[in-house]
Amino acid sequence: MQLSREALIRAYRQMKVIREFEERLHIEIMTGEIAGFTHLYCGQEAVAVGVCEHLDHDDMIVSTHRGHGHCIAKGCDVKGMMKEIWGSAEGICNGKGGSMHIADINVGMLGANGIVGAGSPIGVGAALSAKLDGKGKVAITFSGDGACNQGTTFEAMNMAVVTKAPCIFLYENNKYSEHTGVAYSVGTQRDIASRAEGFGMKVWRGDGTDFFSVYDTMREVLDYVRAGHGPAAVEFDTERFFGHFEGDPQRYRGKGELDNIRENRDALKIFRARVAEAKLLDITVLDGIDTEVLALIDAAVDEARAAPRPTAADVLTDVYISY
Repeated sequence: MQLSREALIRAYRQMKVIREFEERLHIEIMTGEIAGFTHLYCGQEAVAVGVCEHLDHDDMIVSTHRGHGHCIAKGCDVKGMMKEIWGSAEGICNGKGGSMHIADINVGMLGANGIVGAGSPIGVGAALSAKLDGKGKVAITFSGDGACNQGTTFEAMNMAVVTKAPCIFLYENNKYSEHTGVAYSVGTQRDIASRAEGFGMKVWRGDGTDFFSVYDTMREVLDYVRAGHGPAAVEFDTERFFGHFEGDPQRYRGKGELDNIRENRDALKIFRARVAEAKLLDITVLDGIDTEVLALIDAAVDEARAAPRPTAADVLTDVYISY
């Protein structure tokens, strides 16, 4: 599908924001100012953006512990996210969610989750609410190769099929479940999507390092699910540039593995090469976006560092939902 110039610029900018957001956190986490675990999304940007560019605010997504990219792609405020990670009272979740639990219901981001596979049943519930609403909206649950081994995921897929819920089970196969390679931990010969076929779902596969592959694949998946055919599953082959968490020594990686994927499997490099070759965008336009995004991230960090922290009086707020 041919994208407009404006759509291409937006897609690249979104991927660049995710990349620089995460690269900056990789640096800032070493200062000790950020509490808790941080799991970076670098390398997987094309998946989040290629998926979420098809969605609007009323479509819903459920994320994982590696959720910053999904949040940004779905429309969460970048500065509010940075403040949240810094633990500021001005953060998206008032400083109470931190890196692993960012949510913004206003843009359809139902939350990140530190429990592997826990997003799948939440996604089915969201999809059922969308079905009852009758407006053709969907719910997408992002999962990794580790979540495909969880019982909650299998139960959720079965329920989605039985109820014909408009839920898309999306797997980002970055080759490692925490520290364990898929060749060892996934019994279906490194393939995840085929498991969903066992529940009667139609499945798709795509290249998660190529924005255009993700975008075109998701258009087909979403057309199918929005048409009322029930749930579907999709698997994107992608890469993780950093460890499972910040501080992970990654001794399970092969020699030269990281250098190879950063050189040959970088979603941003692939995007730049493809649009330049097809003469869709001038590289100077992309360079300008790079400069703009770096300034945004600098400002986000400065504001997060200076933003007020929650007080003792805030500990009992946000415990229950008020309608």
